[in-house]
Amino acid sequence: MLWSQDSSILRVTAVAEETFMKILVVDDHVLIREALRGVLTELKRDATIFEACDSRQAFALIAEHGDLGLILLDLNLPDRDGFAVLAEVRANYPAISVVVLSGQQDRGSVVKALDLGALGFIPKSGQREVMVSALQLVFAGGIYIPPEILTKADQPPQPTAPGRLRKGTTPADLGLTGRQIDVLALMMQGKSNKAICRVLDLAEPTVKNHVTAILKALKVTNRTEAVIAVGELGWELPIVTK
Repeated sequence: MLWSQDSSILRVTAVAEETFMKILVVDDHVLIREALRGVLTELKRDATIFEACDSRQAFALIAEHGDLGLILLDLNLPDRDGFAVLAEVRANYPAISVVVLSGQQDRGSVVKALDLGALGFIPKSGQREVMVSALQLVFAGGIYIPPEILTKADQPPQPTAPGRLRKGTTPADLGLTGRQIDVLALMMQGKSNKAICRVLDLAEPTVKNHVTAILKALKVTNRTEAVIAVGELGWELPIVTK
């Protein structure tokens, strides 16, 4: 898994591309839904695309189509807070990937969405080309983070900021073992501890110990900060499959 950053996108590339056959767009603005449908149709011609204008309609479609692969979720819905919707989807439908698409793109919102299990955060203010690139990244199994979130100068320094590690630091420099690198690679794919257990055939306490060691080595406190840290360090991680 290769991380790199250019002027418009933080990238993760993977060998195997994941195909989402059914996609749900949740946004109360019809023009936004139409624009997203156009982009998605361009990227995934064989995909079936559903639309919902609020959380009630969204959950009705989710219940009807349990094999949804991806949800594009606006945070500002007319009937419910988008973060609450994200949390409920991740809790009850963990197999469905969720990417947030929102007009609010402050660092706190981005970090909160990733903490709740979103596999990306795409600002509505971005140009169409950025949206296309971000969705391509998600379809390839990556996590999109707006690069400006990593570089904003007006953010106060965090006690455990990933920036404490210098560019060029390697996993070996931090003392990470081969197994811990495998665990980290799966964390970057959004895998839960239980999912990592199944892939690596490890006991859950062992995985928890590895995750704790990884967070400590990266000088971060949670998985979201770990994602940002790995992105800044530019690490190449293995593709781990079951």
